[in-house]
Amino acid sequence: MTRLMMGLLAATAFATTACADDSATAVSAKTAVESAAQTATTGETVQTIDPGTVKTAGFDAPDEAWRTPDAENLVYIDTAYGRMIVELYPEIAPAHVERIRLLASTGFYDGLKFHRVIDGFMNQTGDPLGNGTGDSGMADLPPEFTFRRGTDMPVTMVGAMRSEQGDVATGFYKSLPIATQPSSQAILTKDGKVKASGLHCKGVTSMARSSDPSTGNSQFFLMRGTSPWLDTQYSIWGKVIAGNHLVERIKLTEVDGQPIEGMEPDVMLKVQLASKLDEDKRVPVRVLDTQSDAFATYLEGLKVDGAYPNICDIDIPSRLD
Repeated sequence: MTRLMMGLLAATAFATTACADDSATAVSAKTAVESAAQTATTGETVQTIDPGTVKTAGFDAPDEAWRTPDAENLVYIDTAYGRMIVELYPEIAPAHVERIRLLASTGFYDGLKFHRVIDGFMNQTGDPLGNGTGDSGMADLPPEFTFRRGTDMPVTMVGAMRSEQGDVATGFYKSLPIATQPSSQAILTKDGKVKASGLHCKGVTSMARSSDPSTGNSQFFLMRGTSPWLDTQYSIWGKVIAGNHLVERIKLTEVDGQPIEGMEPDVMLKVQLASKLDEDKRVPVRVLDTQSDAFATYLEGLKVDGAYPNICDIDIPSRLD
């Protein structure tokens, strides 16, 4: 059973497959891609991050304003250009985060191609066959397009946006840009929570699927730009918090809907869960706490004519300690 790659204009869907029968072929293809990746570069060239690449120029804040993400919720994606660090949000998409953790921990993603990369849009990867039709051989996942937000998930509001439900507030939960109903509406709900969803801004990571919402598996994409038409249609599970500039370094595989002939796609050299590494092997990354006074000051400095920028144009500073 094969899931066709959906064209961007057709349904803005991303392809995966659902066949456990393809698993043997998938493993073979993965091994071939991994071998090619290992001969193309050495692991040492991608194991460090220049602190200057993860700090916002000219910005500083007191130590207490920086939070340290849980190592269990950090994934390192090594490329030929350097390392991207993705923060996971199990409270938003628990099933998808569990899948990403499992596949990263077992080395499934090592050497896999960025098989579909479109300028200003996204980098898609996670297919062991390298052509958009492969998956992990595990069961597909149900959609986690939205989530319920309680008082334990505070959000720093920065604006509003139009949605099918009318105007909704936008803000940051940790480093993730989200749209949410106001907390004041929680008193009207049975669970004391309100509906919220992640936004497909640059650096956000989301699960690929076919036209069937319940087909998330192993393929995912990293946003190169802003694509609001994907919001509440795909399961967001993470956000790049360091090495965000590398997202746009990944080579394009198509232009104007046509594949680039003779181009060899970039690969994920290695994908690791930080918590599986010894502490001295982990990257000491910290992120500006969006609940801090320092972040409020940072936001004020971004205002133009008294208004905040679009939420997708706001970068959350990070640093190495």
